Amino acid sequence: MSASPAPRRTLAVLAVLPLAFAAACGYGSQAVENTERAIPGAARTDGLDSVRIGYFGNLTHATALVGRHEGIFQKELGGTTVKYAAFNAGPSEIEALNSGSIDIGWIGPSPAVNGYVKAHGENLRIISGSASSGVKLVVNPEKVESLKDVKGKRIATPQLGNTQDVAFLNWAAEQGWKVDAQSGTGDVSVVRSDNKVTPDLYRSGSIDGAWVPEPTASKLVAEGGKVLLDESDLWPDQEFVITNVIVSQTFLDEHPKAVEAVLRASVESNRWIAAHPDEAKAAANAQLAADTGKALPADVVDAAWPSIDFTDDPLAATLRTQARQAVKAGLLERPDLNGIYDLAPLNRVLDAEGRDAVDDAGLGAR
Repeated sequence: MSASPAPRRTLAVLAVLPLAFAAACGYGSQAVENTERAIPGAARTDGLDSVRIGYFGNLTHATALVGRHEGIFQKELGGTTVKYAAFNAGPSEIEALNSGSIDIGWIGPSPAVNGYVKAHGENLRIISGSASSGVKLVVNPEKVESLKDVKGKRIATPQLGNTQDVAFLNWAAEQGWKVDAQSGTGDVSVVRSDNKVTPDLYRSGSIDGAWVPEPTASKLVAEGGKVLLDESDLWPDQEFVITNVIVSQTFLDEHPKAVEAVLRASVESNRWIAAHPDEAKAAANAQLAADTGKALPADVVDAAWPSIDFTDDPLAATLRTQARQAVKAGLLERPDLNGIYDLAPLNRVLDAEGRDAVDDAGLGAR
């Protein structure tokens, strides 16, 4: 699926407050680095010895997980070695991009926006989509039977101002409930909790539910939770961006052929995921196990996988909506996001395959 093209018009959106729009589904800050072997005898792409790719260790980053596990990135880059860094949080990945430790990264919309605004638009560009949806409100069915029962309960989100936190605050406001965004107090108590810890909080009874991405949502279901709401049901066409591909502006300017090679691999990875869903689930979980030392339980992967839509379209119009929601919640002021997208390399890749171009919703490089 792909989003309907949005009108190309200037966006007056939002500047980030210190704690707002932080990591989207982060698990910490340490990165685990690994290196693939270049293909013997193959030419180096753009004359580079290596390209450094970052991603998170969760299922919404399965494009990168599968592309790595199946050797798709290395195949496209040929004699150029692919080096990988698996991150636990958005801010640390942005720091790595800014410092030159990675060149290209899979990341959620919130840290991408935060990084772009903090650097006044001089450090990165969003160059592709990767995944949509995969976020749910999961509750304790013994305490919450319907949506109206969420009022007065303790609901976890991953972090103050992150993508899911903003979405939950916006949804609560639409129910007519008052919540102080900074403290999380009000008609609903918002508990900011690392996704890694949230299942423990649920198990102990410290929270009554959580608005979280996969696989955390399915981990809660495995603990007896009930999916009360799938966030995709709140969006037109049931689509909203959860993972983008970003690139260092310097790397994009200096190594456009390498960027296009990585994008070809990303597009091929998403195509392979669509054509081989069972094998893709296994490949993503195997790479998670290699990165973290522990695979996800099969029932968690099976439950989580169908709710994630892997797409090359960055769904730029939904990023704009997410930013507006953050302003409405009082977590953001108005920044200038014009130029955050550069989709020209991706559209060249898509055009070579006879596919339609994707749209930047008026937020592209001019």
